[in-house]
Amino acid sequence: MAKRITVENLAGARKSALPKFIAPQLATLVKAPPSGDEWVHELKFDGYRMLCRLDGGEVRFWSRNGKDWTSKFPNLSAAARAFPVKTAIIDGEVVVLDRDGRSNFQRLQHAIGSGGAASFCFQAFDLMYLDGLDLSRVTLEDRKRLLRTLFSSIPVSSPLRYSDHIEGNGALFFQHACQTGVEGIVSKLRTSHYDSARSRSWLKVKCSKRQEFVIVGYTDSSKGLPGFGALILGVYEEGQLIYAGRVGTGFSIKQRIELKHRLDQIARETSAFSSLPKDPGLREAHWLEPTLVAEVSFIEWTSDGSIRHPSFQGLREDKLARDVRRELPD
Repeated sequence: MAKRITVENLAGARKSALPKFIAPQLATLVKAPPSGDEWVHELKFDGYRMLCRLDGGEVRFWSRNGKDWTSKFPNLSAAARAFPVKTAIIDGEVVVLDRDGRSNFQRLQHAIGSGGAASFCFQAFDLMYLDGLDLSRVTLEDRKRLLRTLFSSIPVSSPLRYSDHIEGNGALFFQHACQTGVEGIVSKLRTSHYDSARSRSWLKVKCSKRQEFVIVGYTDSSKGLPGFGALILGVYEEGQLIYAGRVGTGFSIKQRIELKHRLDQIARETSAFSSLPKDPGLREAHWLEPTLVAEVSFIEWTSDGSIRHPSFQGLREDKLARDVRRELPD
């Protein structure tokens, strides 16, 4: 019989005061999932990465860049008070599920914009702090076992969900995940510690190409659409903002109108690109301060560094523009 995991026998646990915030560990993009039983594999959720901080009766949800988003998720805050802990920091993703139980980023955007609080779920997949103990040097498999025990007292009707995993069989798990229409998977070394950085002990594999881009400007619509025709996109390379193409599809009429109001507030006279793109379609472009981040799906990167057949998925309020890079699998 496996030894029961408790806070008293966790190797690597250290006494520590409850931190206000722990920078999240980030996964490295790769082409295919790793093989071997030393890896565990989780579904990759299509939502906002959040840290849930519990301190007595106080609950806080922090975005990956350290912003307090608690007020956006009142149903999650109320549910989190049911955890049988004094203090804790839990890593996870806030999502909205579709009818098939899959996380859906566009539904999440709509719920946040319309105040649809009852629809939010928190998919918890890691535990970095518990009742006076820093667990970052505890192995992943022990952290997850302990996290699962916390969920044993949470009713199945709760919007708080434990994110389970499978051990080994990464290629088969990835194949099945893509067949069900999810974004991808995250593979993690079962003996790894929690590192607040991007590392190769967490690997992500995507079923389709999709990433964040900085919104650098926009063009007018040639078809009479309201708001704008297409957004002008960029990524940072060695501190320089580089052109990555335009996206003109994936927007509802309402999104075009609402987004245009935000674009008007960050207008500027000149381009923020390190060098002006040669794209002739940008001759009459409207330029913006590079502060907004868009999530965009696409088919592939072209040889000149632009994206083909892009489609807008939504704004990323949880990510900083200066952190946006071209994501290419190792």
